[in-house]
Amino acid sequence: MSQISLHFPDGAKRDYPAGVTAAEVAASISPSLAKAAISAQLDGAHWDLQWPIKRDARISINTMKDPVPALELIRHDLAHIMARAVQEIWPDVKVTIGPVRDAGWFYDFDRAEPFTPEDLGQIEARMKQIINAREPVRTEVWSREDAIAHYEKSNEPYKVELVNRIPEGEDLRMYWHGNWQDLCRGPHLQHTGQVPADAFKLTHVAGAYWLGDSTRPMLQRIYGIAFRTRDDLKAHMTMLEEAAKRDHRKLGREMDLFHMQEEAPGQVFWHPNGWTIYTTLQDYMRRRQRADGYVEVNTPQVVNRKLWEASGHWENYRENMFIVEVDEEGAREKVINALKPMNCPCHVQIFNVGLKSYRDLPLRMAEFGSCARYEPSGALHGIMRVRGFTQDDAHIFCMEDQIEAETKKFIEFLSAVYADLGFDKWRIKLSTRPEKRIGTEESWDHAEAALANAVTAAGHEYEIFEGEGAFYGPKLEFVLTDAIGRDWQCGTLQVDPNLPERLDANYIGPDGAKHRPVMLHRACLGSFERFIGILIESHAGKLPLWLAPRQVVVASITSEADDYVEEVAATLIAAGIRAECDTRNEKINYKVREHSLGKVPYIFAIGAKEVETRTVSVRRLGDTRTETVALDAIVAALKAEATPPDLR
Repeated sequence: MSQISLHFPDGAKRDYPAGVTAAEVAASISPSLAKAAISAQLDGAHWDLQWPIKRDARISINTMKDPVPALELIRHDLAHIMARAVQEIWPDVKVTIGPVRDAGWFYDFDRAEPFTPEDLGQIEARMKQIINAREPVRTEVWSREDAIAHYEKSNEPYKVELVNRIPEGEDLRMYWHGNWQDLCRGPHLQHTGQVPADAFKLTHVAGAYWLGDSTRPMLQRIYGIAFRTRDDLKAHMTMLEEAAKRDHRKLGREMDLFHMQEEAPGQVFWHPNGWTIYTTLQDYMRRRQRADGYVEVNTPQVVNRKLWEASGHWENYRENMFIVEVDEEGAREKVINALKPMNCPCHVQIFNVGLKSYRDLPLRMAEFGSCARYEPSGALHGIMRVRGFTQDDAHIFCMEDQIEAETKKFIEFLSAVYADLGFDKWRIKLSTRPEKRIGTEESWDHAEAALANAVTAAGHEYEIFEGEGAFYGPKLEFVLTDAIGRDWQCGTLQVDPNLPERLDANYIGPDGAKHRPVMLHRACLGSFERFIGILIESHAGKLPLWLAPRQVVVASITSEADDYVEEVAATLIAAGIRAECDTRNEKINYKVREHSLGKVPYIFAIGAKEVETRTVSVRRLGDTRTETVALDAIVAALKAEATPPDLR
């Protein structure tokens, strides 16, 4: 029998018969490891303990102490256990697919009756029984014919369709959790008892079209969340409760920021308060970019299909584009255009006007570009996931040897912006060359090394995501953490030699010949719509004073104070502070409650005493105390606090 060599993290090398399983490898090391093992990493790939190993490889054994593989397996196994529980309770239910997502999983079912909250409790109880039974998990590879025959016999039409969708030559792997079987790539745990029975919860049910196709049957999707420990689950549930309080859609109504309606799905109607946040943030970014050497441009929103064909977007992105057909005068047929889904091809058009020299590079070209992308209606989510949005988009045209310096410069720029906006915690992902790619290995080596070196030079660390880069170049993704610990991927920088090649961009080098520039796609906030949603939720609506749409409300306690109320507001406005009067014939406590709900940072209460002493009673948002302050002093203090951070 042939032998293979397995290399371990401690540097040891052991020889095994070809076809050895990871479970057998764990057992050869120690009985305790064999018992604790949940899966393996084989040359970086997640590997089931039951799968045979037929080649030399690097291997490590995973246990529940390894959070990433452990959570993946717990959630994946729970999807199967939930589907088994559903079919044991309601045998007529048909199963479809159940992937891992976010903090848990979902599974889609075809059932005549809708699931109820009581049903979820019943399913959870049955799942715990299956877990406590500690039943073995086993796997086999089947032929396509056997799989189809099995699912036709068991009346599972969705599984038959899934089998037929799997490419020829790809293994059809079957998994059993106890006596319940499902089609699945794996990997999975060794037995159901390895799933922590007290660290999961079924959360809700939603409708979902089969395979996301609105012409196909509507299914019922049950969502669940799961963690390694009960404490982790409790912490997540607390976070969800806090997130519900911070939901930007709820706060958007309370603060009168925006609304959305069915006549314009996925597009935002900005109210004056919301538009104040938007333009204040945009003005801040404009100043920051100018100070960092960017030139600002503006490009058309409707562009002929010829440009999208030349750039490659028509072939690869058309289903996400809004098409506009026009009866042009003199044309034999309708002219087809598209609303731009991104700005990059248009920026190349500006670059291509006139000769460019190597002395002109790097050229940093920015645009607050309004874009439109088709998103399925089921994926839309407030202002976080929309069809019409504006990016803080920029493209840096540079030479290959400038990639590292420009990347470092952008990381420093992004770091300062995030700090100003209250995000001190963020991390960087480096996505490297995928299996299918263009360009030479040398160019990929150079680009990946340039990004990695730039991150290090900027004083940061990075995580490598192997094979996650675009087909034309590697990228950095910047993931920030908000006030309640949620991660948001916002900023990005992507190396692209492909688009300049496709659109014939060039510059004259020191040798007098034409050369292709490299294009760095970069964004700091991403889209303004989404980032404003993140800001609202992270700050729970209590935005920093310079970003708050309503900074001060001056409220009268008695009508005799109305003239002084207007004088105070006028003084604040003259100092550049967004202030308004509230002289309604309402009690001051009513006014304070109303404006506090609207997240106004400062409320000034004015009565007879304040008129006489030319002071104001100041109440800060979230503080039940009031402080009497001289008018001149509070105006000076608020003027300083309301100044954007880049102007201080």
